[in-house]
Amino acid sequence: MMKAIYRIALIGALVLIFTLTINNTIFAGDKTIPQIIGEAKSQTTEVTVEEVKKDMDASKKFVLLDVRTSEEFKAGHLPKAVNIPRGTLEFMVGKQYPQKDLEIVVYCRTDARAALCAKTLSEVGYTNVKNLKGAFKAWGEAGYPIYNRHGEFKMVAFEKKE
Repeated sequence: MMKAIYRIALIGALVLIFTLTINNTIFAGDKTIPQIIGEAKSQTTEVTVEEVKKDMDASKKFVLLDVRTSEEFKAGHLPKAVNIPRGTLEFMVGKQYPQKDLEIVVYCRTDARAALCAKTLSEVGYTNVKNLKGAFKAWGEAGYPIYNRHGEFKMVAFEKKE
């Protein structure tokens, strides 16, 4: 008898969770993912790949923070970039960079994850955080160098031939 009651309660709970999930009331609230990313971008300062390259060439001191996965980082990353994946950012950044006024330029593949991370860094007290506009993709398209374990390379655009 007790097992039957537990089963009915479990089924009822699962139906409730499923219904609320479909209506986006538990996990997404009233915002879509693009809206959340848009809000994060509107709350952070963006910097162009040209500005970052100029600062690198001038040996300006800043942290170039790659928040992609470690696999993405190993495949190719910007010069002198440091990898702290988005999933571990809040736990690791304070240990590596306790100075809250340090300039940090955050990037990912397309600038969505980076915008969320830049917002998070600001929320935990970092005061000089910027999001690399266009991110890794824009850097590569500009013809700037990319590095991996094999050395330096540049991205090549492929055109579809008819």
